[in-house]
Amino acid sequence: MEHVLIIDDDRELCELVEELLGEEGFRVEVASRSDVGLERALSGEHALVVLDVMMPGMNGFEVLRRLRAEGSDVHVMMLTARGDDVDRIVGLEIGADDYLPKPFNPRELVARIQAILRRARPARAEGQAQTPEPGVPARMRVGDVEVDTGMRQTWRGGETVELTNVEYEILVQLLSAAGLVVKREDLVRTVLGRELSVFDRSIDMHISHLRKKLGHRVGDAERIKTVRGVGYVYARPAEI
Repeated sequence: MEHVLIIDDDRELCELVEELLGEEGFRVEVASRSDVGLERALSGEHALVVLDVMMPGMNGFEVLRRLRAEGSDVHVMMLTARGDDVDRIVGLEIGADDYLPKPFNPRELVARIQAILRRARPARAEGQAQTPEPGVPARMRVGDVEVDTGMRQTWRGGETVELTNVEYEILVQLLSAAGLVVKREDLVRTVLGRELSVFDRSIDMHISHLRKKLGHRVGDAERIKTVRGVGYVYARPAEI
């Protein structure tokens, strides 16, 4: 039974989400104060934290910053104000896995949580090889980047690159189609497990992080090129 921590002072919302997650087999803990929530999130007992940005006292951004500063890699779903792109971008930049703008359908929150944890499960057994997805080779190499899809490990120029689960899944999709355009809506559907919405910029932020970790360019080529309004292309070896 996976343990989810909700850090939010909206008692009614917490009770509803707690009930829905309980029906799906999750064990749920609620913290209505950010300082208490941070302490519990650092305990290492939870698979995922649902974190509201607008909390009295220490806000959600500061909670997330402290979590990451303490070395916690717990998955975090942030709840942001609707239409506030800045909140969403900042949350993703400092280490959130995904975000959901308020107000929202609580069942969508449950679906998002399930999608994050579903992606995370293959990496849970540290050091244990996993069976790659159908059609994905056990070892992938494009230029200076190599991925072991069984161990879910990534190297650039022989050096290990630490990726989040989302970044890893995006990279696998891009490497599998190197030289071809991968549509944003396909990435959102395959990696995040949902349909692309008009104001959804989460994939763009994860791509930005991936570029920083792998390097924006390799040789004379742009490693991951944006095709405006369509998606992304990973440079194939002939271009590197």
